[in-house]
Amino acid sequence: MTELRGVHSIDHFALFVPSLEEAEFFYNNFGLTTIKTEKGLQLKAADGHTWARILPAERKSLAYMSFLCYPQDYNALMQQVRDSGAEPEFLDNDGFWFSDPDGNWLNIKPGKKTIPDAKRIVPLPPTPADRRGTVTRDAVKKVTPYRLSHILLFSADVPRSIRFYQQALGLNLSDFSQDIIAFMHARHGCDHHLVAFAKSAGKGFHHAAWEVDSIDEVGNGAVQMSAAGFKDGWGTGRHCLGSNYFHYVRDPWGSFFEYSAEIDFISANANWPAGDFPPENSLYLWGPDVPASFIHNTEIEPQTPA
Repeated sequence: MTELRGVHSIDHFALFVPSLEEAEFFYNNFGLTTIKTEKGLQLKAADGHTWARILPAERKSLAYMSFLCYPQDYNALMQQVRDSGAEPEFLDNDGFWFSDPDGNWLNIKPGKKTIPDAKRIVPLPPTPADRRGTVTRDAVKKVTPYRLSHILLFSADVPRSIRFYQQALGLNLSDFSQDIIAFMHARHGCDHHLVAFAKSAGKGFHHAAWEVDSIDEVGNGAVQMSAAGFKDGWGTGRHCLGSNYFHYVRDPWGSFFEYSAEIDFISANANWPAGDFPPENSLYLWGPDVPASFIHNTEIEPQTPA
């Protein structure tokens, strides 16, 4: 049997939103750099990479996700997509395009790896006796996420999404909980999840997670967004699956941007023990109760009151 090839990174994602003005205000306050273009906005993180394109539309939805692969894997990946039943619809200078079983528009193209090859660790300095352990609130610097970590999508059939992203894109299963939620990583060295899926009646964009250096930056990011008027979300807490500290901020259209720190890293060719965990372990180790808005897919139902 021919060995599967796999994408190694996300290049960027594109999101349709009903207001570019609101989007610019939200993302700037989140700590990303926004650049206006003829088509909409580009979002850059502190690493300088353009991780997202924000495009105008009547409703919020995912426009597409663009993945990167090594040049030597490109043709094999195209064949894997065909073998998985998703014929590439066209090829251009940006690789080839196709739809997943939920109807999400995807792109694969050759390019350099955007995900690091090892876990980025920024240890907090120890505080000796007779010294202050932190700064005062007025001395906190603006939180500016370092890079995109992962994307979670709603899916009408999570097991089907797992199979497709395994067979077509060569992603590996990290962990899952029944048919409710699943986390997948890239085989060339990746965070615990590059893409994840949560069960819903239909497809939808749930959240994009952005790496920051520490739990302090997660908490300071939450305060930063609350001061800008974005008080709704979930956190601060710590996940079981992935182990990362988190705080989710609800955007103006009912999806989320997440501050994430210290997520598990799965090295290339590592034998990660993927497990099926009970639902109570699938969301968080500690933190506040999950709000109803967090599991609500606003793309198939009207937005619930905050």
